[in-house]
Amino acid sequence: MPTDIIMPQMGESIVEGTITKWLKKPGDKVQRDEPLFEISTDKVDAEIPAPASGVLQEIKVTEGTTVNVNTVVGTIAVDGEAAAKPAAPKPASAAPSKPAPAESSAGVPPAVAGASRPRTPEPQAPSPAPAAQAEDEEEARSSPLVRKIAREHGVSLSQISGTGLGGRITKQDIMSFIETQGSQPARVERSEAAPSPSSPTPSPAPRPAAPAPYPGDLVPMTNMRKIIAQRMIESRRTSAHVHCMYEVDFTRIVNLRAKQKAGFEQRHGARLTFMPFFVRAAVIALQQWPIINASLEGDNIRYHRHINMGIAVALDWGLIVPVLKNAGDLNFLGLQRGITDLGERARTKKLKPDDVEGSTFTVTNPGQFGAVFGLPIINQPNSAIMGVGGITKQPMVITDKDGTDSIAIRSVVHLTLGYDHRLIDGAVADQFMALVKKNLETWSEEVG
Repeated sequence: MPTDIIMPQMGESIVEGTITKWLKKPGDKVQRDEPLFEISTDKVDAEIPAPASGVLQEIKVTEGTTVNVNTVVGTIAVDGEAAAKPAAPKPASAAPSKPAPAESSAGVPPAVAGASRPRTPEPQAPSPAPAAQAEDEEEARSSPLVRKIAREHGVSLSQISGTGLGGRITKQDIMSFIETQGSQPARVERSEAAPSPSSPTPSPAPRPAAPAPYPGDLVPMTNMRKIIAQRMIESRRTSAHVHCMYEVDFTRIVNLRAKQKAGFEQRHGARLTFMPFFVRAAVIALQQWPIINASLEGDNIRYHRHINMGIAVALDWGLIVPVLKNAGDLNFLGLQRGITDLGERARTKKLKPDDVEGSTFTVTNPGQFGAVFGLPIINQPNSAIMGVGGITKQPMVITDKDGTDSIAIRSVVHLTLGYDHRLIDGAVADQFMALVKKNLETWSEEVG
């Protein structure tokens, strides 16, 4: 009997999911546990592995359809069985309409809900032969997005050293390689008969890009964008937003990272980034000012036992806030590893519902795109969110120990705190941020 492919339940409160993309088409061979299709729920998006090896026999639920958990969405003819003629995908009965998704305990944006326009299926490559095992190994160290970029630019992933966990090649790795080395047109698929040496070799033609909306198009919002919009409006209506901004002399940490990053990566197999410095400085300040880490529950204040740090991650298809649990118990290396792991799993759709629940404070980093500073909206039910601006070199007045002033070129970053004025007074917010500033400007902690 064929093996059923079912819509999994991605958490206790999840009752339905949307199929955003099938990674195989009927008739394709599949291996057990290889990614088979992508789904989106109210909390996370994820790649769902094949439950068995064999041939994808039938797709019962088309892309963009929302169905209840445990619904059969397709079938696999397992090895040794005669696969029936592949059936064309047919729409499944969609899950009943429901009201706007309920707020999760962390109020984080949900996962992506797939493309908003009908997608033209890409031609599938033939099943890999033994000679193509090296290419399979390359793909195992990269995401579908990275492999797509590699195909479009004619880049072999074997040329790139991955900086992700276990040597995984990230989008940043391949884009940096393309910018440095330049790209070639995408390769033409090999025909079964190789051309003779005397035959002229046709010029490779680039693979057509996915259709993009044209000016004037009316494109439906994805589920992810709908819920982000809903959550942002709810937060604005719920919290009395106030922002304060602090200028921080970041020179000490910039110089420290420049000296330590090569050795850090050799010792620990992880890149040394700036984010754990900001998170660590905030953790120390939160321990001294626990009201910033608290939440309002009706007319009561919940003082949380742990500091669960939400780290906003910008994805190509939206925004999500995975949570680094018990950040106050982690040393610097633990923070760096945790932040890297969450970011990588967010970009490769490996997060679980628990990974986006329970935040007590959030850090977001608009500065990575060049913003001087941002005024972020509070991530409910948190009471505060810290925004990290871009790091730039600026002239500053420096006062030495004798009180003599001079002008020097310094690395500067602007930090903002968005806070709920119902719970946090301006004086408290300013003292909290002053401590964060001091922690960064006088950094003395070992980075590992």
